[in-house]
Amino acid sequence: MASDIKKEYSNGEITIVWKPEKCIHAGICVQKLPNVYDPKEKPWITPKNANTETLIKQIKQCPSGALSYYKN
Repeated sequence: MASDIKKEYSNGEITIVWKPEKCIHAGICVQKLPNVYDPKEKPWITPKNANTETLIKQIKQCPSGALSYYKN
């Protein structure tokens, strides 16, 4: 099922889960942490560019719920 697509990106401490079908492209992630979220890059999420606490704070601001995380 296409709606089950998810991509995972880890910094070793946590893994960011991105569900593209839920993403509304509000851009909050890119605005808050442009060094982590860069839509022009592949992969577009680079969690090692911020500390875990900063990542979690930003992920919780995602309005669509497309970004989530779990601790490794």
